[in-house]
Amino acid sequence: MALAKTPIQDNAYAAALALLERAPMIDGHNDLPYVIRLDREAKGDVAAYDLTRVHPETDTDIPRMQAGKLAGQFFAAYVPPNHPKPAGFALAQIALMRDIMAKHADVFRPGLSADDVEAAKAEGRIALFMTIENGSALDNELDALDAYYALGVRLMTLCHNGTHDWCDSATDAPRHDGLSSFGMRVIRRMNRLGMIVDLAHVAPKAMHDVLDVSRAPVVWSHSNAFSLCDHPRNVPDDVLDRVFGAGGLVMATFVPDFISQASRDWHRPAKDQYGKTPDGLDYKKAEADIAAKSGPRPKATLAEFCDHLDYLAKRVGHDHIGIGSDFFGGAVPEGLEDNSVYPSLIAELIRRGWSEQNLEKLAGGNLLRVMRAVEAAAD
Repeated sequence: MALAKTPIQDNAYAAALALLERAPMIDGHNDLPYVIRLDREAKGDVAAYDLTRVHPETDTDIPRMQAGKLAGQFFAAYVPPNHPKPAGFALAQIALMRDIMAKHADVFRPGLSADDVEAAKAEGRIALFMTIENGSALDNELDALDAYYALGVRLMTLCHNGTHDWCDSATDAPRHDGLSSFGMRVIRRMNRLGMIVDLAHVAPKAMHDVLDVSRAPVVWSHSNAFSLCDHPRNVPDDVLDRVFGAGGLVMATFVPDFISQASRDWHRPAKDQYGKTPDGLDYKKAEADIAAKSGPRPKATLAEFCDHLDYLAKRVGHDHIGIGSDFFGGAVPEGLEDNSVYPSLIAELIRRGWSEQNLEKLAGGNLLRVMRAVEAAAD
C-alpha cells in the first residue's frame, strides 16, 4: 500500500488547509477495527498494533488522521455475512473501538452526538463514532438495538454483502422484496433511539422501503452514483431523486470499483452475478488470471471520484452529500491513498470551482445536520 503522494503546493491546497482549520472534516466510514483484528501480529490487540506510527502497508493511523485534519471519524464494527456468532463478533469489535479511545484519549473523544464533533475540533482531538456494519448483529432481537446504543453505537448499516433474515442486500439474491416486517420495526426503533440508519450495501427496493417508513433522515455512508459506475453497491437515480425530500445524505466513497467503470468491468470475471466475490474464491489468483488476459487493473483516480461528487451535487444538491472513505486496508485510487488526503480532495474541488460554503457542507456540515435531525427525532 503506497503512501499518499506529496500534495500539489498551490493556492488551492493552501485554501483547503485553511478551510479545514475552521470547518470540521468527518469521514463517515472506516474499517480500521477489522484491519486491527486481522493483522497477523496484533490479532486485535490495539496496543500491539500501535496506532501512533505510520502503517505504510495500509491506510489509517493517528499521524495520517491528524495530517488529514479529521475532526470526526466513524469506525465500523464490521460483521462478516453469514458469521455464525454475529452479535458476539460485533461486541468484540465494539470492545476494540472502546480500547482505541481508552488508550489514545489524548487523540480521540467519544462520539455520541453532533456536539462532540465541534467539541473535538475545539480541543484538537477527533470524535470517534462507533457504528455497526451489518444488521445481522442484532441476532433478530429488536432490543439488542437498545443495548448497542447504550454502548455508544450511533449508526447501523442494515446489511453487508449478503441478504440476511430481514434485509435484502444489493449484492445478493433478494428474499424479502426489500425489507421484511421485522426490518420495518428495526427502522422505527432506530428512529426512536436516535441511531442513524445507513443504507450502504442495501438493495434499491429496501432503500425505498426505508425511505417510506423512516421519520428521520438516512445516510449512505459509503456509496457512489450508479449512473457513473454501475456497481450494485452504488445508488441508482430513482433513489437519489428521493434523497433531497427525505433530508438524507449520500457519502461518496473511495473504493476503486465503485468509482471507475473501467475498474469495475475489469473485475467482473472475479465476481458473481450480484457483483460480489464468490465464497471460497482465491481472489489473488483470480486477479492474476484476469491480468494475464486483460492487462493490468485500471486505476481509479481522485479526478474520477470528484466526478461522482459533481454528479451527486447536481442530482441531490450540495446539502445532501458527504465523504465516507471506506478505507479497509485494500486497493485505493490514485490521489486517495490514505487518511491524510482530505486536504488534497478539497483542493481538487476548489480547482473545479466549488464554493467555500459548499465545501464546508461536504466536509462535515451536512453530516452534522443529519445527526442533529436524527437526535431531534428520537423519543
